[in-house]
Amino acid sequence: MRHFGHIPPAAREGLFHQEPCEFTAGSPARLLAAALGATLYCPATRPRLADDVVKQTRRGVVSMVLCLEDSIHDSEVDSAEANLVRQFADLDERGAATPLLFIRVREPGQIPDLARRMGSSIRLLSGFVLPKFTEERGTPFLEALAEAESATGHQLYAMPVLESPELLHLETRTETLTGIANVVDKYRDRVLALRLGVTDFCSAYGLRRSPDMTAYDVRIVAGVIADVVNVLGRADGSGFTITGPVWEYFRLQERMFKPQLRRSPFLEGRAEELRTALIEHDLDGLLREIELDRANGLLGKTCIHPSHVPPVHALSVVSHEEFSDAQDILRPERDGGGVLRSAYTNKMNEVKPHRAWAERTIQRAEVFGVAREDVGFVELLTAGLGE
Repeated sequence: MRHFGHIPPAAREGLFHQEPCEFTAGSPARLLAAALGATLYCPATRPRLADDVVKQTRRGVVSMVLCLEDSIHDSEVDSAEANLVRQFADLDERGAATPLLFIRVREPGQIPDLARRMGSSIRLLSGFVLPKFTEERGTPFLEALAEAESATGHQLYAMPVLESPELLHLETRTETLTGIANVVDKYRDRVLALRLGVTDFCSAYGLRRSPDMTAYDVRIVAGVIADVVNVLGRADGSGFTITGPVWEYFRLQERMFKPQLRRSPFLEGRAEELRTALIEHDLDGLLREIELDRANGLLGKTCIHPSHVPPVHALSVVSHEEFSDAQDILRPERDGGGVLRSAYTNKMNEVKPHRAWAERTIQRAEVFGVAREDVGFVELLTAGLGE
C-alpha cells in the first residue's frame, strides 16, 4: 500500500517531486507509525464490514479501526465480536488488498479470545486499540497482547488511547502521565502510536466543541494535549507518534463565525466549487485543526467519516519548501551547526535547533511524499477526492 496509491501513476507523477513510498503491515514500526494518516473508525457491527474495508481501501484509506467499544451498544458486543470473526474470514478468503486493520476492544480478555477465534485470518490484523489507557488499566491490555502474539506467532501492535479523567484532571495529570510513560516504555516494541480521546476529555466537563472551533480553542483540552506531547512526544528518541483528535462533524451546521478558508488558494478552475463544498460540510474547521495538530507535535488523525480522509492526507504531504529546508539542515557538512538562509530566501534555518524538525519532516516525506514546487494543497486534495 501507499498514500495516494488509489490515483493513477501519471497523476501521481504530476503531483509529486518525491512520491510516497510503498509499505506493508510488516514494514518497520517507525515507518508504519508515521504512515497511519487518517485512521478511519468503523463500528464492528456493520453487516457488510468486509465490503466497507475493501471500498475504503480503494478510496485511499491506509488504516482502519474496527470498534467494539464506545461506537456500539453494550448489548451488541457479543454479536459484534462474532461479526468481526466472520468478516475477517471473508476478507482472508477474498485475498483483496486491505489497509492496516486494528480492533478497538473493551477488556483485556477480548484480545487473546479474538486472536484465537480468528484463526489464520489474524494475518490481516495489525493490532489492537486500547481504550482509557493508564498505567493500572493499560498493563493488563499489553500483557494480553503479548499473550495473543505468542499464541498466534503473528506480530500485533498496540495503540493506547489517552482519554481517562485522571489524565484530564490537573491534580492527577502528572502522576498519570508518568505512569503511562513508564508502561509504554516497557512495552515500546509493541506500541505503534498513542491516540488522543478528546471527546472523552470534553465529556468530563460537559463540553462539546462546535464546528467553528478546533480542539485547541477548548483551553482545557489544549492544555492536556500540550502536556501529553511534553511527556510522551519528545524528539530525543524517548517519544512516540501521537495522533490528532477526532473531528466530529460532516454535515452542514448553522454558522456563527466566518469560514476559515481564504479564497486565494481556490481561484483557479473548479477550485472555488471545492472551497464551497468544504465549507458546506464544515471541513474548513477540520483543515485548520489538522494544521494545528502538526504545529503541536501530532501526526495522523482519528476520523469517523470517509470525507475526512482526503484532507488529512493532502495536508500531510511535505511541501517542496519544507523538503528543501530539511535537506539543507541535514547535509553532512552542516553537522557542526551554524545558520543559513533557506533556498527559498524567506527564512533562517538554524541547523542545531531545527535538526529534529528536519528529521521528522524527512520521515513524513518518506510516507506522504513531497509535492512538486508548483503543487499546493488544493491540487492534492482534488486528486485525493478523485475529482
